[in-house]
Amino acid sequence: MAQDQPVTLAAIVGAHGVTGEVRLKLFGEGVVALSRYSSFNDGALTLRKLRDDNKGGAIARFAEVTDRNRAEALRGTALTVPRAALPDLDEGEYYHTDLIGLPVVSTTGEALGRVIAVENYGAGDVIEIERPDGKRFMVPMRVEAVPEWNAQRLLLDPVWVE
Repeated sequence: MAQDQPVTLAAIVGAHGVTGEVRLKLFGEGVVALSRYSSFNDGALTLRKLRDDNKGGAIARFAEVTDRNRAEALRGTALTVPRAALPDLDEGEYYHTDLIGLPVVSTTGEALGRVIAVENYGAGDVIEIERPDGKRFMVPMRVEAVPEWNAQRLLLDPVWVE
């Protein structure tokens, strides 16, 4: 993924109160992770205040939003930062956004398709792969299934191919 490509960290789901605060749905690792950033959407929104809503989301105040009408108008807005702004990763770690779109190749060299989604149902990440014929299948993002990946492709053990 290009370092200047926008990455969505949260979305505005509605207004909170009458002074311009907004409710956020978080896509990252919580309020602490989101609080690393002060500017979103190429500088269009400047974070002034952020707090946990104790329901898995957050309440935010942006400098540019001063009343409920403006807050409501932002409903559905994704909050993005450039990929380059994300913290560096340790060996073996990845951002979901970096996997989306990667070509998938079997360890025997067969082109299998592309990664179209990364989900987590509680037991670890699962990648969804779409074959060239449009059919899809899912595999766990574990070393047994995916022994290797990089910025160019994801390598898949063929025993996991449906």
